[in-house]
Amino acid sequence: MAITVRIPTPLRRLANGQGEVTVEAKNIKELIDALESAYPGFKERLVDENGELRRFVNLYLNDEDIRFLKGIDTELKDGDTLSIVPAIAGGF
Repeated sequence: MAITVRIPTPLRRLANGQGEVTVEAKNIKELIDALESAYPGFKERLVDENGELRRFVNLYLNDEDIRFLKGIDTELKDGDTLSIVPAIAGGF
């Protein structure tokens, strides 16, 4: 299944400068592994040592936060779009 992954600017250097890539995966966990295989360094930025999604990373599948679906076990279908959105904190 071809899944489009939107890469945020801070991570584009890992994807050879690309803002979007396409990977084959059946669920989010497989997608993360496919990204790591094609672009080493992605996995450690998205999940922790236990394989859980990092707190400061949000993944949106077709505009829906995967945390409100099945997390990294969320199933994918051909043509889905996954957006990686790093959390931004700060103040003034």
